[in-house]
Amino acid sequence: MNSKLNSAPARRNVRVAIAVAAALSAPAAFAADPVPVGADDQPLAEILVFGRGETRQVATVTALDIQQAPPGTSALLVIEKLPGVSFQSADSFGSYEWSTRISIRGFSQQQLGFTLDGVPLGDMSYGNHNGLHISRAISPENIGRVKLSQGAGTLETATASNLGGTLQFFSADPAHEFGVNVALTGGSYSNRRGFVRFESGDFGAGTRAYLAYANQQSDKWKGDGKQKQQQMNIKIVQPVGEAKLTGFFNWSNRQENDYQDLSLDMINRLGYDWDNISNNWPLMVRVAEIYDNKVAAANLPLPLPLPYPTAGLVFPAPIGTVDDAYANASGLRKDKLAGLTLNVPVSAEITWDMTAYFHKNSGQGVWFTPYVPTVAGAPDGFGGTITAPAPISVRTTEYDINRKGFTTALTWTLGQHAVNGGLWYEKNDFNQARRFYGLALAAPQRNSLDFMKDPFFTQWQYAFSTNTTQFFLQDSWAVSDALKVNFGFKSLDVRNKARAIVDTRFATSLAGDIQAKKSFLPQIGFAYTLNASSELFGDVTRNMRSFIAAATGASPFATSPTNFAALKASGGLEPETSTTVEVGWRYNIADLQAVATVYYVDFKDRLLANTIGSGIVGNPVVLQNVGGVKTKGAEFGALWSFRPSWNWYNSLSYNDSTYSDDVIKNTIVAGLPVTVVTPISGKTVVDAPKTLFRSELGYDDGRVFGKLGLNYTGKRYFTYLNDRSADSYAVLNLGGGYRFENLGSVKNLSIQANVTNVTDKRYVSTIGSNGFGNSGDNQTLLASAPREVFFSVSGQF
Repeated sequence: MNSKLNSAPARRNVRVAIAVAAALSAPAAFAADPVPVGADDQPLAEILVFGRGETRQVATVTALDIQQAPPGTSALLVIEKLPGVSFQSADSFGSYEWSTRISIRGFSQQQLGFTLDGVPLGDMSYGNHNGLHISRAISPENIGRVKLSQGAGTLETATASNLGGTLQFFSADPAHEFGVNVALTGGSYSNRRGFVRFESGDFGAGTRAYLAYANQQSDKWKGDGKQKQQQMNIKIVQPVGEAKLTGFFNWSNRQENDYQDLSLDMINRLGYDWDNISNNWPLMVRVAEIYDNKVAAANLPLPLPLPYPTAGLVFPAPIGTVDDAYANASGLRKDKLAGLTLNVPVSAEITWDMTAYFHKNSGQGVWFTPYVPTVAGAPDGFGGTITAPAPISVRTTEYDINRKGFTTALTWTLGQHAVNGGLWYEKNDFNQARRFYGLALAAPQRNSLDFMKDPFFTQWQYAFSTNTTQFFLQDSWAVSDALKVNFGFKSLDVRNKARAIVDTRFATSLAGDIQAKKSFLPQIGFAYTLNASSELFGDVTRNMRSFIAAATGASPFATSPTNFAALKASGGLEPETSTTVEVGWRYNIADLQAVATVYYVDFKDRLLANTIGSGIVGNPVVLQNVGGVKTKGAEFGALWSFRPSWNWYNSLSYNDSTYSDDVIKNTIVAGLPVTVVTPISGKTVVDAPKTLFRSELGYDDGRVFGKLGLNYTGKRYFTYLNDRSADSYAVLNLGGGYRFENLGSVKNLSIQANVTNVTDKRYVSTIGSNGFGNSGDNQTLLASAPREVFFSVSGQF
């Protein structure tokens, strides 16, 4: 058997190649509340800014910080160091979507809000029904800055999911001078990345644009398979008199083989380096045959013949169950995202901003499943049929998104008041299906990184339609030179409709509609200047999260028709809501900026989706409102430039998120009504570490630059009863490089090296990949990436 069955680490092949730290044009400038829809292109020298003058806890990371990470690193991984942020991924770049999880102050990724240049990205979850992940929306090299609001985003942010914080990504503007930025990457596990950006410079009546292309691929760090992505980003800025028109078009094609989900038992038995058996088809066929034999033996009186008599009933060591390893798995995504923004200074007192956008997505989540064998006569995907079928088939969850919308806002300055109001509308058509595709017994004729075609069975297919309308109105009032007050509200109305095209699971098909609506979601905040270096701030915000319109996940449409009908008959579900209160202090002098915040969150009508069985089976969920969560915490962050070329950043976060109520479920057992109580009141929220600590020492004298970072994450529970958890861990990352003087036609030439996970720490990174259970072990964990090394060079022509 190969090295995977021996649980030995994969051979670490480090290719020292020319690689990338792309020379970006100047990042966009930071603006205080309210944030305009269009960002300007003034240079920003700082790598990090704690929101000066903001009425809420805000931090901004700039392109200067993103550039020093390994090329291709997700901006989510870069902002991990900010107070209150917990981020995990099973790869070194933070972009492998099945594994990426970000939580802020105890709120999960699906309870946060995300935008790019004002365009909503949905909740960025895997299999997203209303958006896409930032790693597909834009190349990291083209991000100008990232703004995080830990507690509550501004009212004009276009999101229907931000119970907790918001992340706003802003693309870099095109440069004013003609040039070509070129960068290449090489590193561990055959990683290679190429990036090029063509800058038009100013031409015509001040028009400027860029076209960027990136191509990255790497072997998986364990097991067999590849993770690949191509991206193209186009942006143009066109002055129109005193106004500015900005447009972008982004294209992405992602193909990534998955890592196997683990449990604590699997880690103990098989090790962190255990993975899918995607390069040993005969073994996988044998495992599936043994599973079928076990099912037959459990349901038929022996000694009736087994379906596969030569396979027997005993899995080959060290495999213990059919779920220990699958033949293969992958995620496939194709996206087109475009936006057009017009910023108009109507008069000296009035400005108008409008953004129109569209997004199209096609995706498949692929699992080679032993639970559904291929049937004889199934299409082979090449125009023929399968005569000798495998006891395995390809199970997909398929996604098609077609959404379009607009945001518009008007700001009117009246003396000491800046009144800001606007509207967001989106129409989203989402089609989702569960299909099965045939595999031949001799060899898997289908490539896991290609879109599947010609299924032999469609289990279900749904068409969803979602209309989102959000209105906001706010006033930013400069009461005095020292005191600024911001107050307003938003009104959010999200209507979901579902129609079953195919559903073979139930006697009747689930269909219907549901609405999440709150007409008055207020927000009030203040910022008070104590002196030239200190200010106090605080805010109170109420938010709502809309329902998920999908046949999977914590969605009312992912349940059975019986459960859905019961929910409708009882008055339906209530949308989740939160009230956040935070108070803080900021300090800023020439060489030191710091922030300290305390907060309290009252989270109500928490939705819980329970399912039984392995994730690959895809059983329907049981959904219900199960009470609330109380959260209290404190955060501290500081950036100290203690010498001309040195800086030291630290952040410390404490979060105490606990469930307020036991889960009470009424069910039928043996024909009698039974009330089942799960006593989780007072238990810590899953995937909400109490303690986070980040420390980063940086050096940059204009030529030599470097950074040493330490990330500590406390224990995280993955059961609601807190009887199973992932241990705390600390990871070191190191990077550095050298910038050369201009060499002939080559400008901004630099070389860079990065080492991730310097001490080769082995730990559980992602938890909850297959959801969370009440108690006991669960195959819902992913292992961290080992130490990896990357080398890079970039230049501008």
